[in-house]
Amino acid sequence: MAYRAFYALPAENFSTDTGQHTNAVYGFTAMLINLIRDQKPTHVAVALDLSTPTFRTEEYTEYKAGRAKTPTEFHGQVDLIIKVMQAMHIPTLSMEGYEADDIIATLSVRAAAEGWDVQVVSGDRDAFQLVNDRVTVLYPKQGVTNIPQMDAQAVEEKYLVPPHQYSDLAALVGETADNLPGVPGVGPKTAAKWIKLYGGLNGILENLDAIKGKVGDSLREHIELVKRNRRLNQLHLDLELPVELDTMVSRTPDRPAVEELFDSLQFNVLRKRLFDLFGEEDAAESHDEMTPPEQVVLADATALTSWLKSTNQAIAAVQLVTQSTTGNDDVVGLAIVTSTDAAYVDLETLDAEAEQVLAAWLADLSAPKVAHDFKAAYKLLAARGLKLAGVVDDTAISGYLIQPDRRAYDLADLSQSHLKMSIAPAAGTTGGQLALQLEDEDVASPAVARAFAALQLSEYFAGQLVERGANQLLGGLELPLAEVLAEMELTGVAVAMDRLDQLFDDFSATMSTTSAEAFRIIGKEINLGSPKQLQAVLFDELELPKTKKIKTGYSTDADALTDLIVKTGHPFLEQLLAHRDASKLRQTVEGLRKSVADDGRIHTTYVQTIAATGRLSSTNPNLQNIPVRSDEGRRIREVFVVGDGFDCLMTADYSQIEMRIMAHLSGDEGLIQAFRDGEDLHRFVGAHIFGVEPGEVTSAMRSKVKAMSYGLVYGLSSFGLSKQLAISVDEARTLMGDYFDRFGAVRDYLRGVVEQARVDGYTSTIEGRRRYLPDLSSDNRQLREMAERAALNAPIQGSAADIIKKAMLGVDSELRRQGLTSRMLLQVHDELVLEIAPGERDTMELLVREQMGAAADLTVPLDVSVGVGASWHEAAH
Repeated sequence: MAYRAFYALPAENFSTDTGQHTNAVYGFTAMLINLIRDQKPTHVAVALDLSTPTFRTEEYTEYKAGRAKTPTEFHGQVDLIIKVMQAMHIPTLSMEGYEADDIIATLSVRAAAEGWDVQVVSGDRDAFQLVNDRVTVLYPKQGVTNIPQMDAQAVEEKYLVPPHQYSDLAALVGETADNLPGVPGVGPKTAAKWIKLYGGLNGILENLDAIKGKVGDSLREHIELVKRNRRLNQLHLDLELPVELDTMVSRTPDRPAVEELFDSLQFNVLRKRLFDLFGEEDAAESHDEMTPPEQVVLADATALTSWLKSTNQAIAAVQLVTQSTTGNDDVVGLAIVTSTDAAYVDLETLDAEAEQVLAAWLADLSAPKVAHDFKAAYKLLAARGLKLAGVVDDTAISGYLIQPDRRAYDLADLSQSHLKMSIAPAAGTTGGQLALQLEDEDVASPAVARAFAALQLSEYFAGQLVERGANQLLGGLELPLAEVLAEMELTGVAVAMDRLDQLFDDFSATMSTTSAEAFRIIGKEINLGSPKQLQAVLFDELELPKTKKIKTGYSTDADALTDLIVKTGHPFLEQLLAHRDASKLRQTVEGLRKSVADDGRIHTTYVQTIAATGRLSSTNPNLQNIPVRSDEGRRIREVFVVGDGFDCLMTADYSQIEMRIMAHLSGDEGLIQAFRDGEDLHRFVGAHIFGVEPGEVTSAMRSKVKAMSYGLVYGLSSFGLSKQLAISVDEARTLMGDYFDRFGAVRDYLRGVVEQARVDGYTSTIEGRRRYLPDLSSDNRQLREMAERAALNAPIQGSAADIIKKAMLGVDSELRRQGLTSRMLLQVHDELVLEIAPGERDTMELLVREQMGAAADLTVPLDVSVGVGASWHEAAH
């Protein structure tokens, strides 16, 4: 069934960001979910073949020999299926020397003997011999969706013999799928006629001489073949299985295990289908005692003051209710919940005195609060003139620090996953806050329920944060940073709309000219965005060399076409790639145009909970994916300008921070000395590898060294390096070998970090941020190697992320302490963009250099580059 799923779903459409193919796992799991939904079994089990020999292959070495070699994309997927089954509490059974069909046959006989009805799901026709009054077979006709039920009548109608004689029939006619040849000249109709006439295969063997003609001669000539077929195709019904039937009872899946596994497999739709299927059972297991306290509605200053005092500064969870007006989300109410009390405050009916009481409590640092998505709540309250302070936990960030590879951290999912606590469906949410729909009458109860869930989650996470060494990251880094990011998002960055419009027109014009020239070259117009039409032009009409074979033909993606243009230099390809580049850039510019707010500024949103390494992500719009080194990218950066009332923009970034972290973590004296002496690192390394003076290192040598140095951080193989540099694998292997010969401590560190992660189960950054990598000990080579690459990458990239975050906190703290007007606008990986107030340029340059330089105590200096200008591009350095 896994093979059927593999071939039913295109491999290129089912793979994770890490490159693991998942089409077989997805199809198998989806099919099983559908079967459980439709058939409603009380017991479920999955039988699997082993790769070791069976009694069948020992007797007949050609058994199943005609099957194609297992595709590389299929490797590792059976192991993943087993993991999914474990998370779903479905036992998987295998047995040395036997096939999965023998296990299924034994289970079927046992269950039928107990009076159970049995349904066998198999793509192997040998299963038809099991069919009787108690056993039916669900046999897929095509893919994994069309699975009709075969009972005794259906088997006999199709094969002309009753199920218990199917193996007799197969012995005579053979089975192509198993590479079992039949008797020449004997087809199913002839075999069925003999079986009926003589009562089965034994009767046929006893009456061989009675069967006349050429078919009789053929039968007598191949009688040993028939007997062997019968021994091989007959399923074993009495295996000594190490399990009882009751262990196969259908159970609710292990939700946390499913969440974690489906996150890594990126099975978002499948996750919902699975939990929808088991939703009722799951709800029955929810913690009934986890119900919010009775709520009160507070409407005036006296009641609000009295209620807040009665909480005695207990930790309180805050949940906002918003209403969208003219495209903006306005706070209209909030729920405040402690372990014993719950209140709802309707801001629409609150008088000025009561709002002052609420404002004082919200801003009180000594009143500890819990929020889910603190940054969103901070911004929403700020828009109403209210300050949110004293937040000691953001349950979205806590959940992320505990499980950094999780798909998402919305409150309902975390509550269900960790507490088995269901929150009533909300009308909607805005950044973790409850969104009010006009038809909603009761907004207080859902808001209180969400606040209560956040409070319970916070208590649940507290111990895990300590256990995983993440409590300091939460309180000392991520929570303070959330406030800094909120202020940056509220501030935004100014945009020159005339330049933005001009860029849009320029890229549109480039698209027109390149498409026109492309059409002229091939003599007709086509849709340049259609892979099917491109395949026809490139490979049929122009007869260019074939690219990588995919499900729909031959690849026309960017990598394939780039390789093709190197091989052929065809002018059509040049125009096609130029058209694609212009189209992407125009799309980027169009996104920026739509993002400009009424104040003429773009307000990106930073997300702290996406990248497992700790890096920040930028969205709506994403300002971190604007090209840096291309001319077009620089033109886009010219659009971001200094705002009114400010003197200039300032950019500050770290030079080669990941290499400096590598030098620090590895302790390699050569690299450390190079950084201390202010050497050009890549030139220094190139001189040592190629055995020349630093001044003799060519730009080509330096480029090779730079690609390799950064590649090592990401677990780049010699094959990967050869592809990246367009050199032979042998040359790449030699280059890496020479590097490690000269910088042995780097080699030792890279080996050691993976081995230590295998022992610990996780990697750590300099600040103690952990990334858990259970697949380091996987039997699946592909999964294990992906985990090894992550183990190499996480400590270095994660440390770089932590350092820039600490730098941001330092810069923000000094801005406040010195009472400066300048402000931070953007963070893009290792770079900060600031808006400098008149008269503060020199002060700010000194401040930024000091704070960024002091963000980590490494054995090498943190080199900070600073530039200023009227635009982001001009401020580059």
